[in-house]
Amino acid sequence: MKTREQKKLINFINVIKEKSTFSIGYPFARDFDYTELYDLFQYPIANVGDPFIESNYAVNSFEIEREVIQFFAGLFRAPKDNYSGYVTSGGSEGNLYGLYIAREIYPEAIVYHSSEAHYSITKNIRLLNLRSIEIQADSKGEMDYDALEKSIEQHRHLPVIIIANIGTTMTEAKDDIPTIRQILKKCSIESYYIHCDAALSGAYLPLLEDDPRFDFKNGIDSIACSGHKFIGSPVPCGIVIVKKNYKERLGQYISYIGSQDTTIAGSRNGHSPVFLWYAVKKLGREGMLLRAQQSLSMAIYVQRRLEENNISCFRNENAITVVFSKPDDQLCRKWQLATKNGYAHLICMPGISKNIIDDFFNDLLKTLPVSNKNLLGNACPLT
Repeated sequence: MKTREQKKLINFINVIKEKSTFSIGYPFARDFDYTELYDLFQYPIANVGDPFIESNYAVNSFEIEREVIQFFAGLFRAPKDNYSGYVTSGGSEGNLYGLYIAREIYPEAIVYHSSEAHYSITKNIRLLNLRSIEIQADSKGEMDYDALEKSIEQHRHLPVIIIANIGTTMTEAKDDIPTIRQILKKCSIESYYIHCDAALSGAYLPLLEDDPRFDFKNGIDSIACSGHKFIGSPVPCGIVIVKKNYKERLGQYISYIGSQDTTIAGSRNGHSPVFLWYAVKKLGREGMLLRAQQSLSMAIYVQRRLEENNISCFRNENAITVVFSKPDDQLCRKWQLATKNGYAHLICMPGISKNIIDDFFNDLLKTLPVSNKNLLGNACPLT
């Protein structure tokens, strides 16, 4: 490489390092270390086809991917003899996969999702040419169940596909699966499918709660979770878990690869399963729980500091996302804060230290006008 390109590369690395320091508004863990895996970057590891069937291409990480699937299936209390899934490119692909399976089972169904659903949901609905109805969310991001019931009742002759948020993007609100199932029962809906978008919260809520209300034991059919968020990874990745008997409806044997085509992508990133496997094995459930508790403690600290300075804020139960009045644009750009309708949020991801939080508050208290500190009252409006 020429000297000019070398300088450009070094400058790019330094810029990324600096920008990473000020990234507190988006859910990316920063404390991962995969140094022991660097040798694998010499090889074109690609997972082609179903991870439970060895394909013709042997430079894969299927064996490790299956262990990752097994771990998350246990985390989400999937049926021991009836689960499958794969490592995805991220939560959006996992949501597409869940909707794809649901459409194959109930092609005439209507998809119900809240107004706070991730943007991948409406995009995937368009890609799959599905009918859908948006249900309004309340002021903190949770689905309006009365509105859901009325809408389902009006279309009770059609199957139902529910997209439940387990941690919305802006407020980390959770939709309640038992309540949704009660509505389905009340409306006499027998043909339904429930998919959970648990991109951020899915990796740690099951560790904090004795009986997570959004898992397979509570009646869901599939769930998508990101790997690069709470666990951490240098590349975006995720995991989707689905009932095995549903996945088998998609399978088509492809002679070229010598395997079943049951995933969205063809050649999938074979390094991502190794990252997730390494992190899960290194941390274990106890280590992951400790990370969750540390993030939760940091979120409580952020909320307390905001309240002490009379800045309107709120935090949903067991959330590591703290929502508060939007500061000025310059500060939002510096600290890469996601904003919406006059509010912003800070996500206390693993790797974000107390020193970083204190540096943010030093900037915030200098730039936030006193007149704006109580802009939103006791809760931030989402509509």
